[in-house]
Amino acid sequence: MKRKVNVFKISSEDRPKNSLNYMFYFADPLKVIRNFLLIWVAKYIPSLQLKRILLRGTGMKIGKNVSIGLCATFDIFFPELIEIGDNTVIGYDAVVLAHEFLVGEIRVGKVVIGKDVVIGANSTILPGIEIGDRSIVSAMSLVNRDVPSDVMVGGIPARLIKILK
Repeated sequence: MKRKVNVFKISSEDRPKNSLNYMFYFADPLKVIRNFLLIWVAKYIPSLQLKRILLRGTGMKIGKNVSIGLCATFDIFFPELIEIGDNTVIGYDAVVLAHEFLVGEIRVGKVVIGKDVVIGANSTILPGIEIGDRSIVSAMSLVNRDVPSDVMVGGIPARLIKILK
């Protein structure tokens, strides 16, 4: 299943550099700095409640009782495209991205993580992904396609391990 991302082509004769060189054409630099600071503080603060407040300050939609582990990192360019459902657990050092800078293009997509989901430690969620309710992403997984509800996935790339219902 193809990820739901918007693709913006960069390469041309008048723009010979890779897409990261044009990052501020896509995001306001002051917004990016603010997001970076809020997300950086949230990475290391032990209070789950304060962490949720800081991350909501970036525009992320975070449900009730969401638990985010230490060192979890979220997209600084487009955090408003990240939505996390109630009672979800994001593990230690997980990464949730809403953008990808490639040599000749940038891809931007909404990430929706459902309710009662577990994202294992050191996992990476790519842009344009939807993870269904009550699903589990095992530790050290790369989620590069949608995950249905009530399943366990894992690996690089993440594949179905078990149906939970």
